[in-house]
Amino acid sequence: MSENLSQTFIAITRNDEDLQWLQGALAPIGQVVGTGRGNLDELLALIDVTFANLIFVGLDREQVVSQCALIEGVLEAKPMLAIVALGDGMDNQLVLNAMRAGARDFVAYGSRSSEVAGLVRRLGKRLPAVTSSPSLGGLTVLYGSQCASDGALLTTHLARVVQGSGQQTLLLDLGLPRGDSLALLGLEASFHFGDALRHLRRLDNTLIDSAFTRESSGLRLLAYAEGDEPLQRTSAAELYMLLSALRQHFQHIVVNLTGQTDCEALRTFVSHCDKLVWYTDQNVMECRRNLDVLTSWREKGMKLEHASLLVDRYLKGVAPDSEALSKRYGLPLLVALPYSPEVRLNAKNQGLTLFELAPRENLTHHLKALGERLARRTEHNKQPSGNWLNRLWGHK
Repeated sequence: MSENLSQTFIAITRNDEDLQWLQGALAPIGQVVGTGRGNLDELLALIDVTFANLIFVGLDREQVVSQCALIEGVLEAKPMLAIVALGDGMDNQLVLNAMRAGARDFVAYGSRSSEVAGLVRRLGKRLPAVTSSPSLGGLTVLYGSQCASDGALLTTHLARVVQGSGQQTLLLDLGLPRGDSLALLGLEASFHFGDALRHLRRLDNTLIDSAFTRESSGLRLLAYAEGDEPLQRTSAAELYMLLSALRQHFQHIVVNLTGQTDCEALRTFVSHCDKLVWYTDQNVMECRRNLDVLTSWREKGMKLEHASLLVDRYLKGVAPDSEALSKRYGLPLLVALPYSPEVRLNAKNQGLTLFELAPRENLTHHLKALGERLARRTEHNKQPSGNWLNRLWGHK
């Protein structure tokens, strides 16, 4: 789990507006993962992968019986968990039902952020310490808002280097345009990101080894299919489950998210990862779009201590330079990658990596050094074993 994230909460709310209100109120403390599901087994599995110790459950008159039954079921399975009910604060019967079911407290929708955050802090002092799994694999995310980027090219090479260090590595390519990493490596896939979400309960070692696309180095790839739902329609809860399952199988996951628009699923990746690499170039108009997203996240209270800046297609004689960009973004400079347009185009057109095509180029050296740096972060991670997700679902 990302060290920048102090805590994760789960919320079952009436709608997206209520979820966003809760996320805004608790942004300085941690991440709120929304789930619209009232299924007890799936909720317990989500609790296990998020290591959450506080759950928000929305109540309403029409469904209060089933909602209170869910609270009772969760507390029977996890008695040390704290549940806070959400609802109409003027409805005394709703408050009474919540308390009888075992909720620790009740919060009215629309309450001030300071009140919600204060309640959570007070409850946190009486709850067991949050601990994450030491066996989770590393998760590196490359993100920038521009579609016309070389995100797939960069992450393909970085993932190859990490795989070459001896770590079982997955390249999760969710960048736009779709499927560029597969095209760059001359590969075809029969199993895609959408398939992984649909088969989440079956996502064990056997399925990963047999269905995920494999490159000659041993690197595994999982990418979008043309028919997959866009990222903004992916539920944060499902995404959290998928990432946690994959991090139990792979020692390192490199994710390309360049070109994606801001949404809850994207922010889940950012909060879940160990290392966020913010992709930009010297195009001022693209920088403005990038900064709009970054500013929005900071205003939401998202923690970005794990973020650094990658300046791509860099030209030394062009303003703004890398130092000015780093200052403007408010992020430490990770690397400035030289433009090298001919080398990049040849790699794309010939279906060869830069390591094969141009091993002496500065761009190649920079990518190799950055990949080795990422690999060192997870070199001591143990290779997970066993069907972890099935254990979560209670399967044998």
